[in-house]
Amino acid sequence: MTPAIKQLEKAGIAFTLAEYAHDPRSPAYGEEAARALGLSPDEVFKTLLARLDDGRLAVAIVPVSGRLDLKALARAAGARRAAMAEADEAQRATGYLVGGISPLGQKRRLATFLDASAEPLPAIHVSGGRRGLEIRLAPADLVRLTGARLTPLARR
Repeated sequence: MTPAIKQLEKAGIAFTLAEYAHDPRSPAYGEEAARALGLSPDEVFKTLLARLDDGRLAVAIVPVSGRLDLKALARAAGARRAAMAEADEAQRATGYLVGGISPLGQKRRLATFLDASAEPLPAIHVSGGRRGLEIRLAPADLVRLTGARLTPLARR
């Protein structure tokens, strides 16, 4: 059981788990999850960490079908610039390994932003806290548990 699953159970949130055999040679974890589970890349979301120019870390949750727009994230977070966080920094801040970083159950609560494309979807998939594990839940529940702000973040 991962911290993400514990947080969902404690909050009484409806969710389902989907597991797949992770290929350690796969460089694109989110795309691998979508392919392995037969899901649209528009409904599988990746969790990315960025360092803002004021020193804060921010969490961006975007569909695997898009790329994170760092300028849009910086604007949403009230910063001038953002850059991707180093893998070891992201792992220390969240308590998860890269490729299995969940927006839920992180060690520290960070400013979190969810791409607006999630809002109309009945459910989205996010990492369950380890490679090969996805959580399906309503976007509104993810927003409520993480304090995420919905905003356009992804470039297609």
